[in-house]
Amino acid sequence: MTNFKVFANGLLKENPTFVMLLGMCPSLAITTMAVNGLGMGLATTFVLICSNLAISLLKKVIPPAVRLPAFITIIAGFVTFVSLLLKAYVPSLYSSLGLFLSLITVNCIILGRAEVFASKNSPAASICDGAGMGLGFTCAITIIGSIREFMGMGSIFGVRLVPESVPSMIIFILPTGGFFTLAVLIALINHIQNVRADKAGVSPRESKEHNCEGCKHCG
Repeated sequence: MTNFKVFANGLLKENPTFVMLLGMCPSLAITTMAVNGLGMGLATTFVLICSNLAISLLKKVIPPAVRLPAFITIIAGFVTFVSLLLKAYVPSLYSSLGLFLSLITVNCIILGRAEVFASKNSPAASICDGAGMGLGFTCAITIIGSIREFMGMGSIFGVRLVPESVPSMIIFILPTGGFFTLAVLIALINHIQNVRADKAGVSPRESKEHNCEGCKHCG
């Protein structure tokens, strides 16, 4: 698999939010506004790229018995670094993300890619994997945040698009709205995949099996 395909997988076929259903906690909790989704996504992307690179470089040095604790320590170091940067230069975003910024350390996307990919592949491929997965996650939660902000407050990225006289649906900035938005987007993506599979004359189940067949990266 080329590095470009590794990068593209995170954006489309293996999108961590819409396809693999990973990182659901931040995907639902902090996406009340588009800027929160973008900020969390970019912070996660930074940690993914840096931790993937570090783990790939150190994979032969880390003893198997302490593999996961070592991964978490490496990830926590980069999370602390990005947290301090946001606190110093973007304090408003730092306050909005709150506790969820620190919880990047145990985000299943980052731990999963460290275990499944970075610990078994080259540094270059690991960087591409981290960038693809991170940007895929960023796009997903930014889209969710944009929809929720628009429906709930009539704005996107703080820019009001709907006149104040038009009532907003406050439910979209509540937890219920997060679940509903995510469910609709996942259903839409699944429908598109099913239509494409039907046109290709392949059932969705066979299509997924074919995509994973012979992939050395699948568990």
